[in-house]
Formats: sequence, C-alpha cells, structure tokens
Amino acid sequence: MDDFLLRALLGGIGVALAAGPLGCLVVWRRMAYFGDTLAHSGLLGIALGVLWGLNQGMTVIAVCLVLAVLLVFLEQHQRRLATDTLLGIMAHTSLSLGLVALALLETVRMDLVAYLFGDILAVSTGDLYWIWGGGVLALAVLTLLWRPLLAMTVNEDLARVEGAPVFAVRLGFMMLIAVVIAVAMKVVGILLITSLMIMPAAAARRFARTPEMMAGLAVVFGCAAVALGIWASLRWDTPTGPSIVVAAAGLFIVGFAAPPARQGR
Repeated sequence: MDDFLLRALLGGIGVALAAGPLGCLVVWRRMAYFGDTLAHSGLLGIALGVLWGLNQGMTVIAVCLVLAVLLVFLEQHQRRLATDTLLGIMAHTSLSLGLVALALLETVRMDLVAYLFGDILAVSTGDLYWIWGGGVLALAVLTLLWRPLLAMTVNEDLARVEGAPVFAVRLGFMMLIAVVIAVAMKVVGILLITSLMIMPAAAARRFARTPEMMAGLAVVFGCAAVALGIWASLRWDTPTGPSIVVAAAGLFIVGFAAPPARQGR
C-alpha cells in the first residue's frame, strides 16, 4: 500500500474512533443541526488562523467554543426566537464570514474546496499526530462525561436534581464536538463532518442493545465508511471526502433496512 493511502486510512480511522461515540450522543440528543452550526463556524476559525498566523485547528476549536457559549447564553436569556432559528442564523452568518474572509486572503483562495470537503489523500504525518492526539483526548474526556451525558439525555431536569453539573457537562460536550470538527477537517471537510458523526451512529442504532454497544458499532461503521470511501474514490476517481459520506449513507440504508435488535434492560 502506498504511503499516502496508509496515511489517509489511518487519518480516517482516527476521526471515526472519536466521531462514532460522539455521534451517538448527537443522535440521542437530536443535536445534528447544532453540530452543523459548529462545523460551519469552522471556516471562520480557519480564516482567523491564517490571518493571525496561528494553528488553524486551535482557532477552529476557539471559534466553535465561543459560538457554543454564545448559543447557551442566548437560549437562557431570550425567549423570542426558537433554538433552531438561532442555530440557522449563527450557522449561516459564521459560514459567510469565513467565506468572505478567505476570499480576501489571496494565499488560501485555491484551498477553499479542500477546507469545505476535505483532502484526506493529502494527510501528512504531522496531520496524523494532530488527528490521533485530538481524537484520543476527545475520547478520554467523553469517557468521563459519558454517564452524566446519558442522564441528561434521558431527563435533564432529573439529572440536575441528582447533582449533575448540567451546564459544565453541556459545555464540555460542545467542546468535544469542536475538537472533532477541528481534527476532521482534513478528512471530510467542515461541510460534511456532521454526516460522518450521525450516519454511522444512526446505522448502529438498529443493531445495538445498549448505549455502549451502539457507540462501539458506530466506530465500526465509521471505519468501514472510511475504507469504502477511499476505495471508491480510487476506483472511480471521485472526491474522497464526499465518497466517504456516500459510503456512510449506504451503510445507514443497510442498517435501516435490517430488523432492529432487541433492547437490553
């Protein structure tokens, strides 16, 4: 196997390992649109990173976190607009600001497609360190937050009564989404990362008996989508990032057509 293919496969698997369990929580909590909003704001983070000469992954995380905190603040202090309306405004505003900023920066204009849809075949060894480091960190934090997040998913008010730090856990969960978005930019791009989180999780839901089993199966489906997408891209000369998402969609269709697993107690 060529070196660039091995790096692409390792990079995709690294993203799938973190995106699978996190995607399960996104599906359970019905936060797919929120994930899209943070992903769209990633383009603004890239533009700021280039403008200020900073690490783009870190600026993406910073912008996503600021947006998440702003959303929580607006949800708690205003009642005139529904949450989905706020998400729509923030998603398209941040995406448009990022596009405008990148258009004004001549040095990165040619790389816009790679930022939007990923360029997994160009993953370098340094990118692998970033992907796997960020992915392992995200999994470690998610392990600590797993039980409180499950409790909040079932009933947030009850979790608060039982002493769960709801605001801190919610903020930590948003930060995890931001980290996964930052590490996945090279793989599927900021416009498609949410699909790589929710499609394997949705496919795994039909076969899982427990939340932990669903998280594990989501990782398996995510890795399979990466491998199939890379193979299809090389076989038919198609864009690799979108090919991975199409493969994930195919696995979701297969999972949706399968009979559901009997749920455990």
